[in-house]
Amino acid sequence: MKRSVERGEHGAHWSRAGERGNRFVLRLMAGIAVACGRRVARWVLHPITLYFVLFARDSGRHSRRYLERALGRPVRWRDRYRHVLTFATVVLDRVYLAREQLAAFELHLEGEALMDELVAQGRGAMLIGAHFGSFEALHAVGASRPGLRVAMAMFPDNARMIHETLRSIAPGLHLDIIAIGRPASTLAVRDRLDAGGLVGMLGDRVLADDAGHGERAGRTAGARTPPVALPFLGHDAPFGDGPFRLALLLRRRLVFMAGVYRGGNRYDVRFEPLADFSAPPADAAARDNLLRAAMAAYAQRLDALCREAPYNWFNFFDFWHEDKA
Repeated sequence: MKRSVERGEHGAHWSRAGERGNRFVLRLMAGIAVACGRRVARWVLHPITLYFVLFARDSGRHSRRYLERALGRPVRWRDRYRHVLTFATVVLDRVYLAREQLAAFELHLEGEALMDELVAQGRGAMLIGAHFGSFEALHAVGASRPGLRVAMAMFPDNARMIHETLRSIAPGLHLDIIAIGRPASTLAVRDRLDAGGLVGMLGDRVLADDAGHGERAGRTAGARTPPVALPFLGHDAPFGDGPFRLALLLRRRLVFMAGVYRGGNRYDVRFEPLADFSAPPADAAARDNLLRAAMAAYAQRLDALCREAPYNWFNFFDFWHEDKA
């Protein structure tokens, strides 16, 4: 087992930072996107990207560290610019995907047979992704196929402004969110799965104990374990076991998901098998080994994806907890 990363030894935590931007700017961009179309709106992204590359020092430092590891070479200015521009483009495309303007995009689905199998079984499944690419692309593919709608288990306050903005320009948008960090969260997830639904979580952020949410994601499953350090892009990084313990507790299959932005109007939507907790062993040590193996497989899958499409990962904070060190 890899060493644990104890809380309290790191600097500022991502969960203590508010949403970037403000409601006026988000609504302005959404208005431009709707009124002028994607071609014009994408040009507006360039001055916004330039501003953040020049003046957002903290996020720029973290972007540079990440890109050096994902690219395996010194980072140039244009790499940082492309990283921020990719993020801005994915956020912009949320407007069109939320409005179900799917004809504007090329959406390529990988893992179609796996998802059809899960839907046919009727037991539901847990999906795990990362702050990588576009969840809206995943949602769009699911909305176009019977049985593939995904409910996200997440802290809803973390993206409240963007959700409000999307609803303002797409009143019919239904954001299927199960709020976690609350006493009934696990029961809500279980009920959705028992109805044959799919529930997604993101596994690449660890919530601080004192972040103001009351409990870590993993505690919805009764776990009180510190994050685990796993190899990621050549260095140990902290990963929480909450989503994995929840899938183990509820005895479900776990599927890796990602909506990879490929440039232009192209997205690759991927579903790949990660772990099967439907019949866990009775021995506690064997269950723990199964869980750790699933976590390691997740970190390896995310590592490979970040090397394949490096500008898609959007954790602009001190992911490796290096600032204080």
